[in-house]
Amino acid sequence: MPRGFDRERTNVHKLQYHFIWCPKYRKSVLTGEVRDRLEELIKEKADELGVEILELAIRPDHVHLFITGDPTLAPNKIMQQIKGYSSRHLRDEFDFGLPSLWTRSYFVSSAGDVSSEVIEEYIDAQAGE
Repeated sequence: MPRGFDRERTNVHKLQYHFIWCPKYRKSVLTGEVRDRLEELIKEKADELGVEILELAIRPDHVHLFITGDPTLAPNKIMQQIKGYSSRHLRDEFDFGLPSLWTRSYFVSSAGDVSSEVIEEYIDAQAGE
């Protein structure tokens, strides 16, 4: 079996997704304690879903998440779970003055072997913003 692939009873797979999403009105609210708490919440939900975080970058007005998961979990369900879970907790703990924390939209792309390193470098480069 090729290196880097996951093997289960009935399949062999390597699924990687790059997600980007932002707060409502692209407000710069993901800073300080909010940023730290969001990181904790994303990691908690990722563990619960059984997906591995390869890279996570939280900017004041958007989030990059690069994960690997199994084929039984659709990308839209991953986003639904992470955004719903984090929004519920963050809105209970902080006052954002927004009608909802996240926009309804998000970006997702799948990545193969070659582009996964490029995506990780891209997310790392976002730290310089």
